[in-house]
Amino acid sequence: MLPDLLMVLAAAEATEAPADIGKMLGQLLQYGVVGLVVVLLIVGVLVPKWAMNNLIVDKDGWRAAYETERDAHQATRQQLAAAQASAEVATEQGQAMVRLLEEFGHRPQIAPRST
Repeated sequence: MLPDLLMVLAAAEATEAPADIGKMLGQLLQYGVVGLVVVLLIVGVLVPKWAMNNLIVDKDGWRAAYETERDAHQATRQQLAAAQASAEVATEQGQAMVRLLEEFGHRPQIAPRST
């Protein structure tokens, strides 16, 4: 934004001469402290208090949303780990049952596939 503004100011001053940024800054700074404040506002070094407050509120909102999402993902990971452990236990129990039945002489029967 700043380079565009300076180029427009330079184009308004003289269309045939190249842009002299130093001259434009000098014109703004000839007004002393007021000129310096204007330059710092344009460059973005100085920010109005209302803008900074809005940024802080926005930052706090994003941080709260991030922490809520992180906690939700942690709960999801814990539930997935518990489900995985439960599935592993069920698989192990099924395999133990098959081995036990095979020891008693039973053979597992495979259900016919229905198409």
